[in-house]
Amino acid sequence: MLAIRLSKILTVAAIALFATLVAFGNITDYGSNFEFVRHVLMMDTIFPDSTIKYRAIESPALHHAAYIAIIATEALTAILCWIGAWKLWSVRYATAALFNNSKGYAIGGLTVGFLLWQVGFMSIGGEWFGMWMSDTWNGIESAFRFFITILAVLIFVTLRDGEVD
Repeated sequence: MLAIRLSKILTVAAIALFATLVAFGNITDYGSNFEFVRHVLMMDTIFPDSTIKYRAIESPALHHAAYIAIIATEALTAILCWIGAWKLWSVRYATAALFNNSKGYAIGGLTVGFLLWQVGFMSIGGEWFGMWMSDTWNGIESAFRFFITILAVLIFVTLRDGEVD
């Protein structure tokens, strides 16, 4: 059972590292991924005859607000997952009840990350703003990889743990 607990801790820490690197990259190279967000929101690279272009957001202020919200959510994912990994690490030898009751931050961080990439990128970016129609600014495949990985870790972590042998 200790191996399973350690595996859960390490997978949460892996997601924390991923979200940290993504947020750090977006902060330190703001302009590169800002262009991605701007083009998705402007819908300027979707099919020319698409009838959903009325959904486009043209305001640079709203482009920045959306991008800052994305970065903040990535950072929140990282912070919650790091805290979650630490809390689980600190009770790795504890009773099953205590270990299971210490999963809150990890579950919270994984849930926030899932929501960011599934709701934010797949649903809102992909479907509402038609990102799937863009050959240039299409993050659907990446978002899918991210949220499926996070979902797998979330499912794994939420499985009840038994006593350490």
